[in-house]
Amino acid sequence: MKIAFLGGGNMAGALIGGLIAKGYAARDISVIEVSPGAREKLAAQHAVRATSAPDAATLQASMLVLAVKPQDMKAALGSLAGSARGKLLVSIAAGVRIATLSRWLQGHQKIVRCMPNTPALIGAGITALYAPAAVDAGERASAEAILRAVGEVVWVDDERLLDPVTAVSASGPAYVFWFIEQLAASAEALGLRKDIALKLALHTVLGAGRLAAASDEPPERLRKNVTSKGGTTEAALKIFEEERMAERLGRAVEAASRRGSQLGDELDGD
Repeated sequence: MKIAFLGGGNMAGALIGGLIAKGYAARDISVIEVSPGAREKLAAQHAVRATSAPDAATLQASMLVLAVKPQDMKAALGSLAGSARGKLLVSIAAGVRIATLSRWLQGHQKIVRCMPNTPALIGAGITALYAPAAVDAGERASAEAILRAVGEVVWVDDERLLDPVTAVSASGPAYVFWFIEQLAASAEALGLRKDIALKLALHTVLGAGRLAAASDEPPERLRKNVTSKGGTTEAALKIFEEERMAERLGRAVEAASRRGSQLGDELDGD
């Protein structure tokens, strides 16, 4: 299968690197990217064909991965003209709905929409995918294979669920980075040297995540396992409860999901 990428930014580069690491041939991958610097980087790192406009390689591809910024998508798709006909399109652009993409592509129906996250850059991503009925099982498998090259995948059965997915997993790394930042700052405020505070915070989050992923027990049970009655962990968790941290986090994720839906409405009106 030959694949063409529309856009050659960081996420496209991660997907291309993941595919090649999984044994996919670089000669079967092409990229359309307007930035000369990005084209040079892709060619140097992955030995793939990178051009400023669609060419014969685009026409030969059976799959097009749409990897440009949401606000640039409509203009970028205009360069494809009839190149998309008969191909499976996989969009990784946040907020751009399938109906909107289809309208911009004169009614093209074979579109899979997905939401990866930045840990894909190190092969540790998680991606949620959605496909309408026009996409058959074989095409779903092809789309899934692309995203599996950079981490885990899940499917949702309603496109609207990609808004909460975006709020949880796509925006989620920023929440985790913020937590590491605050945990380290708290440790430093209690007297620990800055570099030690950051290392403690970073590896605590990393280790806890790996432990949760490897365990058969749910996070709730793992939390209870390390919360001794009258101990230090319980003292901290009581403050979380008193400050209604769970409720505040819920409101934050809800706000992110709501903004994702609003972005979709804005792009749909374009």
